[in-house]
Amino acid sequence: MKPSRQRSLAKTLCIGGALVSAMPLAFAEDASRLEKLEQENGDLKKRLESLEALASKEGLLPSGKPAPKFVSALSSINISGFVQASYFYNSNDPADHKSDGYLWNTSHNSFSINKVKLTLASAPVEASGDTWSAGFKTSLIWGEDSPVLNTGSPTAGFEALREAYVELNAPIGTGLDIKAGQLISLLNWESGDGGAANPNFSQGYQWFFTGNGPSAGVQLGYSFTDWLDLKVRLQNGMYAGPVDGNNGKTVIASLGLKPAKGLWMNFIGWDGAESITTTVKGASTIGGYDFTEKFHTGYEFDYFVFDPNSAPAQTLWSIGGWAWYDFTPKHGIAIRGEYLDDKDGAGLKGIPFRGQAASAITSPDAAGKIESIAVTFNWKPTSNLKVQPEVRFDHTSYTGGFDGKRDRVIFGAGATYMF
Repeated sequence: MKPSRQRSLAKTLCIGGALVSAMPLAFAEDASRLEKLEQENGDLKKRLESLEALASKEGLLPSGKPAPKFVSALSSINISGFVQASYFYNSNDPADHKSDGYLWNTSHNSFSINKVKLTLASAPVEASGDTWSAGFKTSLIWGEDSPVLNTGSPTAGFEALREAYVELNAPIGTGLDIKAGQLISLLNWESGDGGAANPNFSQGYQWFFTGNGPSAGVQLGYSFTDWLDLKVRLQNGMYAGPVDGNNGKTVIASLGLKPAKGLWMNFIGWDGAESITTTVKGASTIGGYDFTEKFHTGYEFDYFVFDPNSAPAQTLWSIGGWAWYDFTPKHGIAIRGEYLDDKDGAGLKGIPFRGQAASAITSPDAAGKIESIAVTFNWKPTSNLKVQPEVRFDHTSYTGGFDGKRDRVIFGAGATYMF
């Protein structure tokens, strides 16, 4: 063997021998490291268990297994609402730029932010005769229309509140539905959401003059069958709102019927002491019928009796009807007609809308009537957007009742984006 090859072989054998002799030492070092890591992990686990035990003891972390998933509770809350804007012009051109006795888009010749509504709600409470279930709903509204829609309470914290209640299903029969909190009215065919929910953009007179705002109370609801249900409510008077100023309470009951496909009607009655001097009672019926998938109708009749202790009772009644037709899923037309009669001067003249001091109907006449018809075109360019051009004619028997005149035409358009 040549000397160069001998030197290479010797070098290889030396390196190999060194590696072989080092292997036990390397394995010993790795074992030492693993033991050290296991010891550190064990110490960390003990510290974590001690912290969890302390947090549970102090009430910072609920005990029990499996551990609760806090973030999953947020996923069951539904967020919805809408933004609504409009422009309308009053043919009487009121000097104060406010249309007397006119709901929504009250500002004449002005672009308006009517409503910004935000609703937070749990999943719907399931009516069941087997299990308990609970939920909640809260709606807040801001914008030009909000003083009329919301509580109107001077108590701080209620200014933007439209409704807020907790709901409970008690496993009695088919399920007893219990609501407690601030509840919107059981009266009126139209929704307070205006054009977001109604076929017309502007609000009818019935909604305000022969209706009532939200009020705190408790309500029991029960469905006897698919076509018959009953709601009974005890609340802080018809107009008391979230905080009652006296001992008077009002009872309201609503019997719902669905006697045939597409036909529904509610029969409503109420009675209660609004104050220590006046009792308010009455009856109402609302309903509707869908002739086809495109042609729909609705109606409302209200009868109010205001009975003061030291004076004769006064009555106020109203009747209204709606009809709308969808030519296509994106295009339609709606018509509303209504009539209100205040023969005793009980509740039309001199009543301003909340937050709008100059909005009342003023006249030297003691009693009067209001008639109105509105025609609205509905356009839905997308599923979230609703545009409603509208023209409306109002007439009153009150001398000078509408900004110094008996007749007026109000026209313009409103737009609502729903989310």
